Amino acid sequence: MREVYIKMPVLKSESIRWETLEALKNSAKAKVKYSPDWLEKGEDILAGCKEVTSLSPLSEQVLKRLSPQTVLKSGSCLGSMIPDASTSEDGLNSGSAAVKMLHTFTTTSSTSPLLFTVENKVKVTDDNSESLSSTVDMCSSLPPPISLLSPKATQMAGCIRICEKKHWAKAKAELNLRQELQECLVAGVASRESEQLKRFEEFMELKQRQEYQSMRDMMEKETQESLGRQEKLKEEHRMKILNLRLREAEQQRLREAELERQRQLDGRDRLRALNAIQEEVLRLNQLLEPAPYTQTSPTLDYTSYVTRGNQLCSQVSEVVRTMTEGQFPTVEDMTVAERALQEMRTLVRAIQEEFAQAQEQKKIEQEEEECRKKQAGMKPQQEEKKKSAALPVKERVKKQGLQTTADDSTLKWYKELQSLASHCAQSFEDLNNTKDMQTKKMRMELQKAATIPVSQISSISGSQLKEIFDKIDKLLLGQPVVSGGKSVSTSQHPHGLEFVSYKLAEKFVKQGEEEVASHHEAALPIAVVASGVWELHPKVGDLILAHLHKKCPYAVPHYPPMKDGTSIEEYQQILGYRVDESGVEGQDSFLKRMSGMIRLYAAIIHLRWPYTNKQGAGPHGMNHGWRWLAQMLNMEPLADVTATLLFDFLEVCGNALMKQYQGQFWKLLVLLKEEYFPRIEAVTSSGQMGSVTRLKHFLENSLRNQQIEPPKGQLNSAFWRS
Repeated sequence: MREVYIKMPVLKSESIRWETLEALKNSAKAKVKYSPDWLEKGEDILAGCKEVTSLSPLSEQVLKRLSPQTVLKSGSCLGSMIPDASTSEDGLNSGSAAVKMLHTFTTTSSTSPLLFTVENKVKVTDDNSESLSSTVDMCSSLPPPISLLSPKATQMAGCIRICEKKHWAKAKAELNLRQELQECLVAGVASRESEQLKRFEEFMELKQRQEYQSMRDMMEKETQESLGRQEKLKEEHRMKILNLRLREAEQQRLREAELERQRQLDGRDRLRALNAIQEEVLRLNQLLEPAPYTQTSPTLDYTSYVTRGNQLCSQVSEVVRTMTEGQFPTVEDMTVAERALQEMRTLVRAIQEEFAQAQEQKKIEQEEEECRKKQAGMKPQQEEKKKSAALPVKERVKKQGLQTTADDSTLKWYKELQSLASHCAQSFEDLNNTKDMQTKKMRMELQKAATIPVSQISSISGSQLKEIFDKIDKLLLGQPVVSGGKSVSTSQHPHGLEFVSYKLAEKFVKQGEEEVASHHEAALPIAVVASGVWELHPKVGDLILAHLHKKCPYAVPHYPPMKDGTSIEEYQQILGYRVDESGVEGQDSFLKRMSGMIRLYAAIIHLRWPYTNKQGAGPHGMNHGWRWLAQMLNMEPLADVTATLLFDFLEVCGNALMKQYQGQFWKLLVLLKEEYFPRIEAVTSSGQMGSVTRLKHFLENSLRNQQIEPPKGQLNSAFWRS
């Protein structure tokens, strides 16, 4: 805070001057105090300078003694100061106060003039400090009335001015110091605030880290608990698996014990059967004695039969001797013994047939001798009979007409296959009629293992067919296969192989009867798998033919005659019709089934399993297809049946026959169209001409183009790579 002093001229009288100073000292402005902590309290720096300047009551006595002239002289000086004070925005009203005072004293008193200066405290800010100081300097720079001041007053005025400068410098220094302190205080406060902000941020970061750590600890705890629960569940799962394995092991042990018991029973049965076989072989060997035959017919030589019979007896005896104490014959031993028995029976049958032929020949010779003696005059007739017997077969057929039944060799082959199937079915009759639940269950598993793979045959990919074929092959070789999640094998029963072979062949034919009849393209994948199985297991192929001939006798071809005492339904069943409680099936359903089976047969003839290592023709090759077609053309046609079967057979197998027999095949087609087809039309009614028309168009297109297209759905090399 700055104090501005207005200098007054010193009066002549010393006493009055000092009284004036004393009055000014005791005035209100002289009592204004400076507070060093005004900024902290929020007070204004010039708050004490806003009061109106006034004189103390004691100054009235001094002013009364002053003359009016002195006051007028001092008014000119004071008047020159008033404009400067009034121009400032924050200036003091000292000028107006002095004028009022002068006016008062001039009206009330006529004493000597008095020049006075009113001391006033003014509030000065930093913005107008320079203007106030300039005003004070201007007033102070005015030349004092030297004539009125004594040297002592002049000295005092100079002391006062020096004191003012000191106080001014001291106040300025204190103000600067205060400002520096305030700046330091503000900087310290800002620094503290910054540090506190940093500490707060660090605290918040610490809190976030703690929260993150707590969440992480909680997650780790939950993870550990989850891992613990998983380990517990794994342990429970392991215990369950272990218990399951223990139960399975116990069940396996019980099964093995049951199988061992069954093997013991089967071994005893095989031992009894082996003894019976050996007994029968020895009995049959006695029938090979040459004495009776040599006496009756010295021209016959039975040495080879006797030698072979002795070898067979030795073979069976060797099988019996190889068994040690407490052991039973194996399935292979029984197979060897049964083969020896069959061969022994064949030898006995052959020697009996030779003996019968010799007796018949002898009887014929005797009869011829008697006829020669009695009918010496009938020699020309006998020559004519011999000539007619020597005529070619074609001429005899042309003279007598076509056959109504198959020839003797074909019928013999047909009967042998049916006998084989019947013998195979009898071999596992005990398995079919068993009452043991375990054996029944095993029989069902074997049947599923044989039939399910055949049902899964399709033309999706070659790899699938190979997988199915390998499964069937393993089953027929006696190796265990998985069926329905269980392991089964034909070695589980002595007649398991016969049972599986019979059911497998039956299933192949049933697929032709049902699947191929509905979808003709299905014949090719089924036939190629059947051909591969036939090639590795010929017995299965013979059973397939036996089932096929039984359900479709036209595959022989054979038209069974109606025997005496046979009903119409029984005879239709022999011809291949289905007969049930509702009666005989319709002609369309019958032809559809026959067509499916003939298509399967034709596909088996010309297809061969591609992964075989054998060379040459297939197990049932193209010669059988040529034989079937030739025999069909040698037999009288049947209405609706012959045309349907010929068309189906040629559509599937015609392309392969054309490539195999070339010109001969085209000659056969010409014969079929020109000579045999009119016979088909002659026996076909107007309502059954659909199959005849299809066959006619097929023959005409084939002969005109000299080409027969391969069957639809042919399995090419790309299929086998898929």
